[in-house]
Amino acid sequence: MRADLPASPEYTRRMRQFRQAMQQAGQDAALIFAPQHLRYLLNYAGEAATALISNDQCYLITDYRFEAQARQETVQAQPQCQVLCRDRDRQSLGALLGQLLADLHCHNLWFEADQITVQLWQQLLSDLQSAGDGHLLRASACPPVLAAMRMVKDDYEVSQIQQAAAIADSALAQVLGLLKPGIREHEFATELEYQLKKRGADELSFATIVGFGARSALPHALPGDKRLQKGDLVLVDFGAAVNGYRSDMTRSYVAGKPDVMQQALYQTVRQAQQAALASVKAGVTASSLFQLSDQLLQQSEFGRFAGPGLGHGVGLQLHEQPFLSPNCHTPLQSGMVVTIEPGLYLPNYGGVRLEDDVLVTERGYSLLTQAPSRFELPL
Repeated sequence: MRADLPASPEYTRRMRQFRQAMQQAGQDAALIFAPQHLRYLLNYAGEAATALISNDQCYLITDYRFEAQARQETVQAQPQCQVLCRDRDRQSLGALLGQLLADLHCHNLWFEADQITVQLWQQLLSDLQSAGDGHLLRASACPPVLAAMRMVKDDYEVSQIQQAAAIADSALAQVLGLLKPGIREHEFATELEYQLKKRGADELSFATIVGFGARSALPHALPGDKRLQKGDLVLVDFGAAVNGYRSDMTRSYVAGKPDVMQQALYQTVRQAQQAALASVKAGVTASSLFQLSDQLLQQSEFGRFAGPGLGHGVGLQLHEQPFLSPNCHTPLQSGMVVTIEPGLYLPNYGGVRLEDDVLVTERGYSLLTQAPSRFELPL
């Protein structure tokens, strides 16, 4: 811990906002398990860690494998955070937490119930009670406060997603010429992933999706041995991650001249995406954007083959709130980053999806993914 160092402004704001939510709910402390929330609040990118946050104290508990990393990373975000290295063979997590909670005189504790199994929580709670000072500890599931906070990105977060998107744009441009008859799906995916890493991606945003021909109708097709043939539809969905922040982009192609059916599929999806993009701005609900796009898809001859959603938020997780679905009536806010990705998937024939990342603004949006959406691949 370095008390003489100031916390980064964005991390100070996040911690203050979370603590205010705790206080308003009458909670004395919170246990944080989710890796994305440890990164969001403390800048910690490692594994095997739990954070205990009270109104005036912050502890990050890990083990010898990640102690040095934890100290290096948290000091950049929360210099007041105390990193504790637990001997896993001699002290259970619950025993250590019980001592800390007793010292904090904690009676009401939030915990991320969706991030821990029932069995582990029961053991942890048993250890907490036995290690405490005998006072009653009331533990309750933490509401999605942090997930709600993360929906609106600050300037730092936007800059990281922009970098990830730029890496993806550049990598795709480098390898697009490899899409010639004879190349296998996994060969193209491997080259694309290499270029992502070569251009600075810390990791892949997710497992790269590549489907040729009829396999392009599989929305999450894992690359296989299928060779590209002239006339095949091609679906490529991929992204880069920079400092934990992810991009997500899909492009659809045809190897050579498209036939009438393929052209109709592409134009329908393109029109649906453009209609949704034209309506993106702060205040518009997620469900209304979905309905606008879906209406165009349903009015086409391919309506029954439309995907069930339009997009999702993206950031420290690939899929975040808000989800652009018929049941999500959340109004978009300036600073949200969402995907717009309508698709049509015809079984045993092929599919087309177009996906871009956009930053919502008060009057519209800023396009983060810049790769051209051309359809025809020259052979």
